[in-house]
Amino acid sequence: MTILAFALLIFFASLGCIINHRSAVSLRNSRLRLASITLYHGLFSLFLVFIPILILILLWLVLQNPLLELYLLRSVLVEYLAGANKGETDLMLAEIRSIASGTIFGQPEEWKLAAGEQLAALQDLFSKLLVFTIAVLALILIFVARYKVRPEFRARQNVERIVTWLMIACSVVAIFTTLGIIASLMVETGRFFSLVPITEFLFGLNWEPQIPMREDQVAAEGAFGWIPVFTGTLVITAVALFLSVPVGLMSAIYLNEFANHRVRSISKPVLEILAGVPTIVYGFFAILVVTPAFRSFGDAVGIEVSPNTALAAGGVMGIMLIPFISSFTDDALSAVPKSLRDGSLALGATPSETMLKVLFPAAIPGIVGGILLAVSRAIGETMIVVMAAGLIAKFTINPLDSVTTVTVQIVTLLIGDTSFDNPKTLAAFALGMMLFIVTLIINIFALRIVQKYREIYD
Repeated sequence: MTILAFALLIFFASLGCIINHRSAVSLRNSRLRLASITLYHGLFSLFLVFIPILILILLWLVLQNPLLELYLLRSVLVEYLAGANKGETDLMLAEIRSIASGTIFGQPEEWKLAAGEQLAALQDLFSKLLVFTIAVLALILIFVARYKVRPEFRARQNVERIVTWLMIACSVVAIFTTLGIIASLMVETGRFFSLVPITEFLFGLNWEPQIPMREDQVAAEGAFGWIPVFTGTLVITAVALFLSVPVGLMSAIYLNEFANHRVRSISKPVLEILAGVPTIVYGFFAILVVTPAFRSFGDAVGIEVSPNTALAAGGVMGIMLIPFISSFTDDALSAVPKSLRDGSLALGATPSETMLKVLFPAAIPGIVGGILLAVSRAIGETMIVVMAAGLIAKFTINPLDSVTTVTVQIVTLLIGDTSFDNPKTLAAFALGMMLFIVTLIINIFALRIVQKYREIYD
């Protein structure tokens, strides 16, 4: 029914647009002077129908299941949930939802089957009611929009007002999403620091987030020093940037300034294909080709190389980042005003001198943006590190050793059945908060560089 609801949304919005546009054309053909062109009359109907119904569908989909489950809890399941805690109630609701969707495991009790059938019937009823509501509301809105088609109606101003409010709404959503992310990180990080001293986390040199699951279990108390994890992130990122930044910059400079049109038309698409390769493929390449090659070379020259190395993970990640840096650098160089290039060449500078002393400094803001994107991708990459660098946190800067990163540890801590009341799980949020702070510092630093060079060349 969800697909049908969205299909009806598109149909009625398009129908309203066509009706209003034809009505406006009819008025224009009657030699009446319209305050707005016919296109805006159609767009006004499109927005008037599409936006309210889209909001209705989204709210309906978000609230439907919680309301139905609340109804079941308050009426049908009261006698069966007497004395049950929140975990048992959630587990029972999950089983009933599974039964309602047609997936039945084992031999559930009769009352669970009855509750599942009732939930499925209510979901079907609500879906049909949603479709009926959409149809009625759409017809009403189409009628209202059609009534507005008059010579004196300023459709353009109304469309622009709607678009303005849409952009404001999108901005507000983005802002509140960011605030929500920060708030959730801060709350869970605060819970973590209530269990683990902040000094141990910030200055500890061991990362072993293993804690006893039972009182009689023999296990370590757990070590939550994040420095080894962050060091591994820096090592892999440094290796990746050491490869990707020079290659990306040089390839972009060559393709932008020195390559002929034929070479550029072939090389640039081939280079950008690397950006579309899934990271899991890079991981396979690292573990099947790069790591064995490094180990064979190490054995040949007498250097001990770990089965999982930061050098292999960082090197393959650097290959992945080359198209990002190259594309951003090429766009930044192309955006430099042609007058700067022509003026430099007219004064007798060679193409190399023009590139190094005029074009490249002027394109620094865009180039820094590309490098910053590459840094963010390197810090946030997970799959390549899991496959090529390993999961063990070691406090080392040796790229031939096995290390891990912040994102890998976050994924590892949150895999499986998680209980957000122990330091092992909450440590993921503390790592996320520190990663957020580090990324924010990098952004501020890059912004200062961009502003500095932008002031020079504005």
